[in-house]
Amino acid sequence: MTEPTLRLDRIGHTAVLTIDNPPANTFERHNLSTLATIVRELELEPDIYALIISGAGDKFFSAGADLRQFANGDKATAQSLAQLFGEAFETLSRFRGLTIAAINGYAMGGGLECALACDLRIAEEQAIMSLPEASVGLLPCAGGTQNLPWLVGEGWAKRMVLCGERIDASTALAIGLIEQKVPQGGALDAAIALAAQAARQSPQALAACKKLIQAGRHVPIGANLAQEREAFVRLFDGEDQREGVAAFLEKRPPQWKNA
Repeated sequence: MTEPTLRLDRIGHTAVLTIDNPPANTFERHNLSTLATIVRELELEPDIYALIISGAGDKFFSAGADLRQFANGDKATAQSLAQLFGEAFETLSRFRGLTIAAINGYAMGGGLECALACDLRIAEEQAIMSLPEASVGLLPCAGGTQNLPWLVGEGWAKRMVLCGERIDASTALAIGLIEQKVPQGGALDAAIALAAQAARQSPQALAACKKLIQAGRHVPIGANLAQEREAFVRLFDGEDQREGVAAFLEKRPPQWKNA
């Protein structure tokens, strides 16, 4: 599926999705629905192990929603757009492979929420991140109030959401909002390198591990301990488990089939 404001490229086992909607790489009705569709289609491609999202240009990852969509104060419009934002970013969060946000500039509002839906975030040194919705009478409705405190704790989440505080890449790294800070222009290359690192893992095992880690947000640890053991045993139904062990014993790189 194509969309002029979203560009999809493939580099080996990695898909790279670029938000290209100048001047600020904003999200609108059409590219939100397409984003969800692209992720679902990539889910069906067994040779794709990782998905990177970045912004076109050197200033914006994404400024989030185009506020002109809400200028008329229509509740029906607000409801439909909130649904589209939620569907797009929740679909991204559920993607079976590794997802990385390569934050190459401003990540504001829904732009930061998109990055929060990813597994990992790499930001360039000039990047600025914020959730400023309350300053215009709105609130983050695409996971911001839930995903941000999971990463940075309640205090920093409240500083960013309730006080509208903008943070730079150094602060984001210190509080755990991002996992890596890189020089300007380096986010995409760093994300591609990290995706290649993940590609050395069994895709089946990676998907199972990701699901278990994310489940820890919703249920007590005791429930997930049992699920962890069951997921371990289920890996023995696939070919990759046997290939991985055999490759280790034979001192050679594994040849994954994602099966």
